Amino acid sequence: MWCGFGKSSVTIAAICLVSASLVSYNTGFAAPQRSYTPQQFRAVLRGLGYNVKVTNTPLTDSETKKAISEFQKGYKLPVDGIAGPKTQNFAANIVQILQANLNAVVKPNPPLPRDHFYGTRTEAVVKEFQKKYQLQETGIANLALRQKLNEEAKKSFSQPTGQPSPKPTASPSPKPTASPSPKPTASPTASPTASPTASPTASPTASPTASPTASPTASPTASPTASPR
Repeated sequence: MWCGFGKSSVTIAAICLVSASLVSYNTGFAAPQRSYTPQQFRAVLRGLGYNVKVTNTPLTDSETKKAISEFQKGYKLPVDGIAGPKTQNFAANIVQILQANLNAVVKPNPPLPRDHFYGTRTEAVVKEFQKKYQLQETGIANLALRQKLNEEAKKSFSQPTGQPSPKPTASPSPKPTASPSPKPTASPTASPTASPTASPTASPTASPTASPTASPTASPTASPTASPR
């Protein structure tokens, strides 16, 4: 579960940041006890934003003990100002989380080794992150920076990790030059000669029927009268 970092308490924010990162990365940070030289542990304290000079003298001066006490208080550890095994292991976990987040967000090449040291290379990649996000390039990963880095790492890890396979660029196949097919010469369709419509023969006028001549009535010949003898 990711924490909201808008809390007023620096202590709660610091605990929340470490808890969230441990849940997210689950890389077995509860590893064997770390062992730092005084110089290395001071470098870790300084790199995480605590006011301490990096020397190799014993961790018993007032400045170093004050820084250790602030670290212990911030992460709910027993506050005694002594860099015992529990305090050193907790500091080592924070540095490893920081390095994992830097690898996810800044993507240095080669990636940072996820050791528990705050060396010159870790400091240089912190500066790259600060430059990328227009922050003051101090090389110090204080709590505010680690909160922002943690948020950016969350975005990075929530994105799909599969790299898109490059699309093959299809080599354009040469367009075949179509051999022009000869245009067929259209065989002229014979214009049909209009079959002459037979001129209608004039209907024969009816032959005039001859006017019947009146049958002549035979002129009766007078019956001769017999002459007297």
